[in-house]
This record gives sequence, structure tokens and C-alpha cells, in this order.
Amino acid sequence: MTVAKVRNAKPGASPSGRPVKRAYQDGDGLLLMVSATGAKSWVLRVQADGKRRDIGLGAAEVDRIGADAFGHADPRHFEVPLMRRKSLSLAEAREKAAALRKLAKAGHDPKVERDREQIKVPTFAEAVTQAYNTLKSGWSNRTAKAFKSSLEEHANPRLGALKVSAIGSADVIASLAPIWTDKPAMARKVRSRIGQVLAFAKARGWRADALPDARELRTGLSKQRRGGNFAAMRFAEVPAFVAAELAKSASASRHAVLFAILTAARSGEVRQATWEQIDLEARTWTRPASIMKMNEGHVVTLSDAAAALLDRYTPSDIRKGLIFTGVRGGPLSDMSLTKAMRAAGRSETVHGFRSAFRDWAAEKMPTIPAMVAEMALAHKVGTATEQAYLRSDLRDMRRALMEAWGRYIAPSLSGVENNVTPFERLRTNA
Repeated sequence: MTVAKVRNAKPGASPSGRPVKRAYQDGDGLLLMVSATGAKSWVLRVQADGKRRDIGLGAAEVDRIGADAFGHADPRHFEVPLMRRKSLSLAEAREKAAALRKLAKAGHDPKVERDREQIKVPTFAEAVTQAYNTLKSGWSNRTAKAFKSSLEEHANPRLGALKVSAIGSADVIASLAPIWTDKPAMARKVRSRIGQVLAFAKARGWRADALPDARELRTGLSKQRRGGNFAAMRFAEVPAFVAAELAKSASASRHAVLFAILTAARSGEVRQATWEQIDLEARTWTRPASIMKMNEGHVVTLSDAAAALLDRYTPSDIRKGLIFTGVRGGPLSDMSLTKAMRAAGRSETVHGFRSAFRDWAAEKMPTIPAMVAEMALAHKVGTATEQAYLRSDLRDMRRALMEAWGRYIAPSLSGVENNVTPFERLRTNA
């Protein structure tokens, strides 16, 4: 057969002249079937288990196969595996028939093999679960949990029931709109994770369309407020704040805030800190990669003030497991630390104390290299080349820096509060 013959193939005619189905042979069992209405389809006739079987391959298309209304080839047609294409040109029908014929000769059921690639397109909610189960082995537990929980809470209500093949920019915009301005940081994470799920779906053959365009998403959403830095207390105010908190009754959330300040640590790292990570004799807090933002372990040098805070908070005979526990025995929630700040009459964030520490180090410790403060914050420092050559973690310098920070903000814990001689008095006696 030729393309022209396929195009011009007509139904057969009964003795009375009524149109009836007609089969045209191409060879090797490939048939072009033309129904009484003129509809054309491809059928493969093979022998399997000693019986003749007719296997439908798909509709026959000649004009503008895999092309748009202007005759331009549509690449999406060719992204679909051959066995899943519902319309076939003559060349494609021959290719598909040859593949199934070969399988039949090898003893396989060609119909089963044809349907093997007929993939059921999942909903977005189902795709989230499958992406999570497939990808989580390469993530930390925290990243995997955040990926799944954020999508279930913020994306599934709008996208969950939709097939991943049908989700477009308008659907993504609708899912992000409720949190785009109220929770901008979370909204950006959800947008990225929706993209991950759709990319995963495309790689699995569940969607042929391109991923939603980032420019369309930005155009369809209101402008987020500028900024994004965590509200921070001026470092000059931190000593008074710490002194006031130390004067109050002990509580897990209050002491967790104080420990975060003394160590310049992130809230999540403090909430997941355990006594097994602490060595009071060596004055170190060895944080595993599982609780770190960059998924790399980090050793914090504990100042005398930080060690004293821990020592006075927990008796030595019960130092096991989490240092700061919630009312139910598990880790404190992030909100519990925020509530401690609000109870103290402050609007700043716990994370903002890291900024206060960094400002203090820059202004009050000019002889300490900037990279020491950055390392104390568990930040990466230098270029990739510099990181490759810098093998030291500058622990001695970090210890001196953190000790100075502890003495500055918590002199009562450092044992220096009553050992300070006023400068004017010293000059008088000289």
C-alpha cells in the first residue's frame, strides 16, 4: 500500500449497493479496515496458539498526521510511545505491527504486550504519593516530610482530583492564590514542588504538555510584598532581653529560645537537639546532618554560658533524649518558641537572633575573620575552589568567638558578671 491508497481507500459495496466494511491488505498480516461510514483503522492479523487473532492497532490517519491546523508537526504526538498512539500513519502502523508480530512469534500474547504500555494517568494527589515514594530515598527525612505535607495541605485541595495530564497554569495559579501573599515563603516552596510533581509525571509518560510556564504563573498572581528577612532584634538589646528571660521561671520554650541565642542556631536545630549530641566536658554540640538545613553535619562550640544554661535546666541524672520537650514528650513546635517571644513582648523572630549575632561579630569582633562567624552560623564560605582547599573548620577561632558572644549577652551565666571593673574607676586608681 501507499499513502495515496490509504487516503483514497473506500468502503466495500453489497450486491444492493449499500456500503459495507472492506479490508485492504498491506502485507505480513497488516490490514487497513474501512468501515461502512468510511472510518479507517489498522488491524494486525496473526497466528497465536494455533488460532487466528485480529488485534486493533489504532485509527488510520494520512492527512496532517501529528500536525497542527497549519500543517506544522506537533512534537507532542511523537512524545507518546508507539504502542500508546491512538492514530497511526502507514509507516507507524507497519512499525507497530512488526513489533507485535515479532512478539507473537516469540510466544508472547501480542494483545497483552500492546496493552502493557497503556498507562493509567493518575490524579495529582496520586502523583504526589508516587513522586514522594520514588524520590524520598534521595532526600533527608525532613525534606521528604515537608514535600508531602505542604502539597497535601496547600495543593491537593485544588489540584488533587485533577489528572496530571490536564493541569495547566490556571489550575496552579488557583491552588497558590490563597497563600501567595499571606504565606509567601511557603507559597514559593509549594509552587516549586508542584513543578516537581508535574515534571515527574511527564517523565513517567503521564502528561504530554509542557510544564506550566513560570512567566504565566507570575502574571496570574499578585505581587508579593518585598522583603523576606526575618525580623531581628538589635544586638545591643539582646543582653537585656536575655537577662529578663533568665529571671523568669524555667520553661522548655523559654530555655530553647535562650539556647538558640547563645549558639546562634536555627530554631529547628534547637528543637531537635538531644543530650546524646552534647558533650559538656568538651563543650561541643555535634549536630547530625538530619537536622541541618544543608544536610551536612556541624559541630557547635558551646560557650561557658551555653553550657551553664543546659546544666541549670536539666539535672544530670535525667539527661537523655530531647533536651527541650513539649507537653506530650515530643519536640517543641516552632510556634512554641514564637509564643515565648510574644510572651516577652517582642515581635522579632527566633531566627532573627542569628542576624543579631552576625552584626555583633562584624562590629564588635573586627579582628575575627568574617568566615569564622559564617562557619559558626553553619553557612558555606568561599568559592567552590576555596572550600576544596579549606580543610579546617576553624574550631578554635569559633570557640573564642562564641565565648565572647556568651560573655556579652549572658555575663551571669559566664561567671563574669561580678568581675567587671568600671573603666572610669580604673583610671582614678591609676
